[in-house]
Amino acid sequence: MDSAAKRQQPEIQTPEENHPALNALLGANPFVGLDATQVLGTLGTLLTHIASQPVTVASRALQLTLELGQIIGGVSSVAPEAGDKRFGDPAWTEHPLYHRLMQAYLAWRAAMHDLVNEDESVEWKDVEQQKFALTLLTEALAPTNSFLLNPAALKRAFDTSGMSVVWGLRNFIGDLWSNGGMPSTVDKRPFEVGKNLALSPGAVVFRNPLCEVIQYAPATDKVYERPLLFIPPQINKYYIMDLAPGRSFVEYAVKHGFPMFTISWRNPTPRDRNWGLDEYVTACKDAIAAACEITGSPDCNVLGVCAGGITTSLMLGHLAASGDKRVNAVTLLVTMLDTSLPSMTGMFATEDAINAARERSAEKGVLDGNDMARIFAWLRPNDLVWNYWVKNYLLGNDPAPFDILYWNADSTNLPAKLHEGFLDLFLRNPLTHGGEVAVLGTPIDLRAVKNDIYLVAGMTDHICAWRACYRATRMFGGRIEFVLGSSGHIQSLVNPPGNFKARYYIGTRLPEDPDEWAKSAVENKGTWWDHWIKWVAARSGNERPAPKTLGSELYKAGEPAPGLYVHERH
Repeated sequence: MDSAAKRQQPEIQTPEENHPALNALLGANPFVGLDATQVLGTLGTLLTHIASQPVTVASRALQLTLELGQIIGGVSSVAPEAGDKRFGDPAWTEHPLYHRLMQAYLAWRAAMHDLVNEDESVEWKDVEQQKFALTLLTEALAPTNSFLLNPAALKRAFDTSGMSVVWGLRNFIGDLWSNGGMPSTVDKRPFEVGKNLALSPGAVVFRNPLCEVIQYAPATDKVYERPLLFIPPQINKYYIMDLAPGRSFVEYAVKHGFPMFTISWRNPTPRDRNWGLDEYVTACKDAIAAACEITGSPDCNVLGVCAGGITTSLMLGHLAASGDKRVNAVTLLVTMLDTSLPSMTGMFATEDAINAARERSAEKGVLDGNDMARIFAWLRPNDLVWNYWVKNYLLGNDPAPFDILYWNADSTNLPAKLHEGFLDLFLRNPLTHGGEVAVLGTPIDLRAVKNDIYLVAGMTDHICAWRACYRATRMFGGRIEFVLGSSGHIQSLVNPPGNFKARYYIGTRLPEDPDEWAKSAVENKGTWWDHWIKWVAARSGNERPAPKTLGSELYKAGEPAPGLYVHERH
């Protein structure tokens, strides 16, 4: 077969194709960070713990020895977990040597993880840190990561007359040169924002140094009176909600008659180090002013996502303290406001780690988006590192063109002052108590926020655990609708109608215990988008003729969507 044909690029993939990395994407979250010193220190703590329990270690070593004896004898039942795709090649089950190698690795891996102390007296962060450090070690030593021990890699080399080795080496050198030594997760070449991503028509109607505000063109003859403003996270580009026709939340909302606006954050540089929570909340208020003036509405509905949801919540607290009624109903997606519950976000959120992270960003002026992306990848090593190590280097394949992974790689920086503000929220958890944090000179008490609020969490979200998101139902003073989607962090956002696998759960009560809520929650087929559209429509006023032009006399339409700031990279 012609080598060019073998390396022909596949078609652009979509979320419905069950991409192995999709549930591993951590999305846009302010993060504490970690380095090799932290990981080594955690491993040292674990070794000290192991050394202090010789009886337990000896017992587990004996169990492992007996298991290895059964593996050698061919009578062991050790098998990969259901979601472990590393051992999918038939040789791992059919070839006796490879099968025993796989079982021996899995038995050793399980024995290592059994040594982590999960006693209730141990701080959950310590346990999770030890699990994480051990995961880095055990997953790195998987036989699938070695060319000589991976049957699929050897077959591929034989079938291509050794060319797969050449292609893999080329990919490896390319990533060393242009991707910081990390395996590339996506072929970026087919994508261009404004060409096949972020295509909803509209125009920039407001711009300041922090952000642009985009107004989208109506797609219906009539629109609702009250505009809807999207407040995206600050660490990724806004177009996760406007990926492509048929899967764009913006397109979906506009087609249902909502006057839609979005903020597009600027990618900050070190000279913007002093942009903090006050500046970003002010920018949100400016965007609200623009949306309301253009539509002639006295107030608007807002939708915040993840870190943008945190910013939205702070703004709501400020508006409540100021007696400002310009926000009507609120939607918060995958937003964690209480950091006390176990989550991947809070795993390394210790005082020492936070102080170190604060010092690093203060010295550079920004929290670098590329550094953040590498940290996120190592938090899910099998899905976002070793999976691509095998595919790109051992098998010599190019990464596939996948729009969500392209968006995930299109990261932005976080200004040092904003990073410091988020870190303070993680460390002190002040939003659970009124008056412990201030924005624009006003104390924030979320119980004073009386808006109707629609909360969405993801059942398999690894970064904003749904139980932690559920805690927000006890933090606001208004009427709450809590919806639990059946998928992860990103799939909870990109969840258009038509996906037969999609499910969401709604409960009639909001007890304090999230698991009690789950017991009585009712499963619904389809996407929460369809449920949300009815909820927000009931809070959007009457319908009126759609405007013929965008902008207004005060806020003139300028640069066509997606604007200028979305293209900035540093």
